[in-house]
Amino acid sequence: MNIVVLISGRGSNLRAIAEAFRSGKIKGRISLVISNKKDAPGLDVARGYGIKGEFIDPKGFQGREEYDRYLIDRINMENPDLVVLAGYMRILSDAFIEAFEGKLINIHPSLIPAFKGLHAQRQAVEFGVRFSGCTVHYVTKDLDAGPVIVQAVVPVNPDDTEQSLSEKILSYEHRIYPQAIKWISEGRVKINGRTVVVEGARYNSLPVNPELEDF
Repeated sequence: MNIVVLISGRGSNLRAIAEAFRSGKIKGRISLVISNKKDAPGLDVARGYGIKGEFIDPKGFQGREEYDRYLIDRINMENPDLVVLAGYMRILSDAFIEAFEGKLINIHPSLIPAFKGLHAQRQAVEFGVRFSGCTVHYVTKDLDAGPVIVQAVVPVNPDDTEQSLSEKILSYEHRIYPQAIKWISEGRVKINGRTVVVEGARYNSLPVNPELEDF
């Protein structure tokens, strides 16, 4: 499995994924990390794991479409099996999504389709839900609405804040994202319309569905 990771920030999910590769839990490598932010700490994370990291400045392009066309060409130079969004904070153009259809995944800090877009944890707290969580999903043209690979559920307590809920969810993000990549690398993830089945996985209700095997 050869993957390219796109980031914008601290790179905590990148670190979890890179550690899974380094430990041998996932066979393969991260060939490139791309950031749209020059000072993204995730670029330092990449360097710490010996992964090539590049800052590609959106300001050098005439809009999102031109920037994404450049990204498509740059990513294709790596011939990746999978393109992974790990805290990448730009809305993708249709052309980008089409270019990597079926091999483009994202993680979102809610149980989609609930609380799409920015500040999902804040939305959950303000709405007063009793459970939230995170979702690894395939990326489609509908924002945070692609077929679900795996979700983790966390309780929302009455005294939770956006920050405390974010921390609880993040601990599960670091487990389910590497697990989803491992399943994909093993050819076990099958898509039928909106339904994703992980072959050989055990299914349960809480806190993760399907049940984690390695993380």
